[in-house]
Amino acid sequence: MNILDELGKRILFFDGGLGSLLQERGLEPGELPETWNLTKPEVLIDIHKAYINAGADIINANTFGANRFKFDNLEEIITAGIANAKKAVAETGKKAYVALDIGSCGKLLKPMGTLDFDDAVDVFAEIVRIGDKAGADLILIETMSDTYELKAAVLAAKENSDLPVFATVIFDESHKMLTGATPAAVVALLEGLNVDAIGMNCGLGPEQMKPIFEEMAEYASVPLIINPNAGLPRSENGRTVYDVGPEEFANYMELLVKDGAWIIGGCCGTTPEHIMATYDRCKDLKPIPIVEKDITLVSSYSHAVEIGKVPVIIGERINPTGKSKFKQALRDHNMTYILEEGTKQADSGAHILDVNVGLPEIDETAMMKDTVFELQSILDLPLQIDTTDMNAMETAMRIYNGKPMVNSVNGKKEVMEQVFPLVKKYGGAVVALCLDEDGIPDTAEGRIKIAEKIYATAATYGIKAKDIVIDALTMTMSTDNESANITLDTVREIKARGGRTVLGVSNISFGLPQRELITSTFFTMALQAGLSAGIINPNAKAMMQSYDTYMVLSGNDSQCTKYIEKYAVAPETAETKPKTTANFSLSDCIVKGLKENAYTETVELLKTKAPMDIINGDLVPALDIVGKGFEKGTMFLPQLLMSAEAAKAGFEAIKEYMKKSGSSEEKKATVVIATVKGDIHDIGKNIVKVILENYSYNVIDLGKDVPPEDVVDAVIANDAKLVGLSALMTTTVVNMEATIKLLREKCPDCKIMVGGAVLTQEYADMIGADFYGKDAMQSVYYAESLFNK
Repeated sequence: MNILDELGKRILFFDGGLGSLLQERGLEPGELPETWNLTKPEVLIDIHKAYINAGADIINANTFGANRFKFDNLEEIITAGIANAKKAVAETGKKAYVALDIGSCGKLLKPMGTLDFDDAVDVFAEIVRIGDKAGADLILIETMSDTYELKAAVLAAKENSDLPVFATVIFDESHKMLTGATPAAVVALLEGLNVDAIGMNCGLGPEQMKPIFEEMAEYASVPLIINPNAGLPRSENGRTVYDVGPEEFANYMELLVKDGAWIIGGCCGTTPEHIMATYDRCKDLKPIPIVEKDITLVSSYSHAVEIGKVPVIIGERINPTGKSKFKQALRDHNMTYILEEGTKQADSGAHILDVNVGLPEIDETAMMKDTVFELQSILDLPLQIDTTDMNAMETAMRIYNGKPMVNSVNGKKEVMEQVFPLVKKYGGAVVALCLDEDGIPDTAEGRIKIAEKIYATAATYGIKAKDIVIDALTMTMSTDNESANITLDTVREIKARGGRTVLGVSNISFGLPQRELITSTFFTMALQAGLSAGIINPNAKAMMQSYDTYMVLSGNDSQCTKYIEKYAVAPETAETKPKTTANFSLSDCIVKGLKENAYTETVELLKTKAPMDIINGDLVPALDIVGKGFEKGTMFLPQLLMSAEAAKAGFEAIKEYMKKSGSSEEKKATVVIATVKGDIHDIGKNIVKVILENYSYNVIDLGKDVPPEDVVDAVIANDAKLVGLSALMTTTVVNMEATIKLLREKCPDCKIMVGGAVLTQEYADMIGADFYGKDAMQSVYYAESLFNK
């Protein structure tokens, strides 16, 4: 029995919420629901049966929070969870599939947290192996808020089981995941990883999800899932309730099916009544046929870049060829230099960064791994992994947080046999060079023939033509007068056939004087011929002028907006020279997340400025810039945290200076923070701690699963005037309310701010909080408003 055989034949139905139903049956606030798999299996079986009888085709086993960080008896917990669900199916006598339900492991991955990517894969792999052995019919990875953890979970599922894999993520109303990913970025990642069905769940009700779902449907070529909450939560007589009833929920779900959803169900607040109403409304609807989207996407953790819609710039500077300083940086493992090269290209307008660290005398695999990790930690541009070393290629593709470009494959049988399996497994848009065992053809027809062979071979691996980007090859004009014409004719023909193209543009002028004149003109000609992506130096003025003017004249710069923004200044200021290490200001270093540079620059500033002047005039204003970017959606959580780390390095330099001089650091007010009793999720709380500390607050972190009495004791002992409380689980919000009530009684002068995925402003008001922070920066702004009056 394979659920994949049913996809597209009819609408399939997931079950709904579980936590609130367990609470109604006696689950204590903070009690781990998965323990009931062993202690009260009859309750789980009864709930599963209710959903099956309501029309659910897929029952989620009670394993969402089961992982090694919570349970020593993990195998027993998961096995019982699967067994309970399967028993429920058997007792109803109906056909239903049992999903191994996998949620977040509760820890942030590096660099935002402490968990290594490979260790995260291992955590999820253990869950998958147990669930597969226990007899699950499919794997559902759900409620993911970070693409990096999502990728770790998918790889674990794919590498340790042959079960179908579904994956859903949680978006907020800005259409982004917690770490910044857009719907297009999620589609690019999950389709690249060959997930069988993708979508969204939790966080929002069906009305709020609808426009996000529609955006996802624009890009997706696989079945789509949507499992909304029953609207938005509120507190009522000490219980969490939701504002969308069964019939209203069903109305929205019918609309979502007509938008293209193939698999529908519910999340928090939904009940068997919601699923029954949805089943009755949608069971006779026919799934909308999936149309293959001819869209080539690569992605970072935050956004996708489409190749083929408008020309794309791939920055070429992270490459040792002809660069003695870069070669030395590789020998010295000088990551600061490499990050600066990446940052300067991003500032100059690159859309994608090529990453080549090949040098005979170094360990390329180790260097590639470190470089990709560090670059994706501070920049949100997609990366092009450029190597002929298959170990380096696979290592980089595995730890890359997104769907990369891969440079490259060619028409040689041996190379295709090495590269295509990696692209199929990890996802990627692969650069395909028009050469084979016979070399580089000297005609456009010959190069097209090789391109056709590459397309055909890729298809045998299940790689679609849209994920092949043909490199027509740029040969120098100094040895062949027809080089440019052959290349451009090849580009035109690939474009005419609906393909995508890329060129290493600068090769055209090799061996000639005033190379930039030839290169920039050829770049314009290639763009006019239909070039999809150019590998160029974005720091070169002439190259960017060629690109910017082409974008205007081709109609790709609406109302010349970008051109005017860049060039409507005096010529002497319009020319932007690439920054060097020496003139990255401290503010630059913090905004860009350059830790080592921030430390060095602070040490230099301390020679001429007082510590408090640096804090108030450089460090805090830079953090404010980052905070405002985060609020506006132009910067994302990973950048926010890396900027905080850079600021921390600056503060560390100041601490060292003050210690030597015998002075002490000035702290602002004391803030006590905690995750409430019963809740063991502390990601959000830890983020708030980092940001508050960088604004010089004295943060008392009580950790997770903290009883109300301990919070009160800490407030009294530290004379704190502000408390921050966090909760992620609907089952623990009641403990947040209890903590607030006790604080009001014992510490009436203390202000209370709350946050967490299950909260809203309305809910925060109902439980008596003074402030609701939808993100970490808002907690800082609230603290500043209290203590800096």
